[in-house]
Amino acid sequence: MPAHSSAHSYPSAAVPFPSAAPHRLGRTLHLAAAIGGGPAEHGTAYFRDLARLAEGGGLDFVTLELGAADGDRPGALDALALLAGVAPATGRIGLVPAVPAAGADPFDVAMAVATLDWVSRGRAGWAPGIPGPPPVQRGRGRRPERPAAVWQAADAAAGAVTGMWRAGRRAPSGAPVTALDATESAARAVAARHADIAFVRAVRAGAAGRIRADLHRLAAEAGRDPDRLLVLAELSVDLGGGEVGAEPGAEIALLADPSGGVLFRGGPVDLAELIADWQRQGAVDGFHVRPVQPGRDLERFVNGTAALLQHRGLFRSFHPGATLREHLGLHRPARTSALSHGALS
Repeated sequence: MPAHSSAHSYPSAAVPFPSAAPHRLGRTLHLAAAIGGGPAEHGTAYFRDLARLAEGGGLDFVTLELGAADGDRPGALDALALLAGVAPATGRIGLVPAVPAAGADPFDVAMAVATLDWVSRGRAGWAPGIPGPPPVQRGRGRRPERPAAVWQAADAAAGAVTGMWRAGRRAPSGAPVTALDATESAARAVAARHADIAFVRAVRAGAAGRIRADLHRLAAEAGRDPDRLLVLAELSVDLGGGEVGAEPGAEIALLADPSGGVLFRGGPVDLAELIADWQRQGAVDGFHVRPVQPGRDLERFVNGTAALLQHRGLFRSFHPGATLREHLGLHRPARTSALSHGALS
């Protein structure tokens, strides 16, 4: 169960987070889930079943990031191929593989992701693969940030790939969605220039809200409409706890895990309460969850947490369109007020 406390540590909902594009209460809540995290030994059927489960719950998209299945084959390349096999068995949910970008030929990456977009009829995205940070030192819970050179390479790679799509080598959706982890300060300028979705890791709504405000400020400075950069809180979820929610007035806490991520441990009702609370505060645009045990935790997230949010009218019960950009509201024209700042993604 999550740690409960009689004193709330969240900032008051009456104090909005400063933002270039203030979060409007009542705007669409976006939910997504990771369905990978290990080697590709499970095969397409395993990931197909998880993607269909997530689709049945109305989730916007699933992500797939794999470790190497053996010493010679990079698992990130398998993620794209696996989701190409999942696409015909799904009809609405977005499919977002992690794809290595730094050091790869931008043309090859752009064509491979565009092919997934054709196979899925406009439901593809991609998460540029970023080399991992140094390991957490013993006795220190905070994960070191990656060198600036890593993000400079990611910036060049993301710009080259997305530039291919804008140059006319298009996919059914116009351009597949780009998702990037923007928790590290050096990553935010890259996300502000190129990403449609930014994942952030924070144990408090206030911290997430400040990152979101920073991302929107940077997006505006880059000539983009800040509303076209969605910020999703990312957390690992262990839903093996009880079904009963926290006592009235108790805090539902998140924990920093040893790898530098954020962990929720509790039941589906507790998680629904936390998501609803962050939504009320306007901290983020949604959540990207990483089930600790996919078979168990994704099922409980879909049929427990998401279903409860749907019952409360906080999350939709159907996909609003056919493409991932339509699910995310990114298919609409950018705000006219932003056009004077330059080209928009």
